[in-house]
Amino acid sequence: MISEQLIKDLTNQHLEGTDRFAVSIAVRPDNRIRIFIDSDSRVLIEHCIELSKFIESQLDRDVEDFELNVSSSGLDQPYRLSRQYIKNIGREVSVLQKDNSKTEGTLVAADEVGFTLKQITKVKKVITENIHTFLYSDIKETKEIIKI
Repeated sequence: MISEQLIKDLTNQHLEGTDRFAVSIAVRPDNRIRIFIDSDSRVLIEHCIELSKFIESQLDRDVEDFELNVSSSGLDQPYRLSRQYIKNIGREVSVLQKDNSKTEGTLVAADEVGFTLKQITKVKKVITENIHTFLYSDIKETKEIIKI
C-alpha cells in the first residue's frame, strides 16, 4: 500500500515555493489517493494537473497500481486549516459547532487558534451587531455561504 506520508511529502515538495497548500490528503487501502489543494490566491485546473503529473512521475504503477484524484478545495468544502480562515476574512460563513449549534456571520479575524465572526441582525428596524469568537477545537465545520 502507498503510504499517506509519502503522498504528503511529494505534495509538499511540489507545492513548496508557491502560494498553494494541501488541505487534505487521503490514501485508502485500495490505493485510491485523494488530494485537495487550496491557495492564498486561486487554484487553477493547471495546478491540479501539474501536481497529479508530478506525483504520478514519482510512483511506479508496475510496482503498485493506484488511482489519483487531485482537486481544488471548492466552495462546497468546509474549511480545514487556519490558513483557509485567514485567506477568507471578509466572507460570509456558516459555523457548525460540536454542540450542533449554528452561527452565521462575516468572518472578521482569524489566527492559528481560532476565528471571529460579526453577526448583524435586524429586528423591527433595530440593528444589532454581535461578535462571536470560536476556537477551532470547538468547531465541527465552517463553510462559506454561497449567494447567487
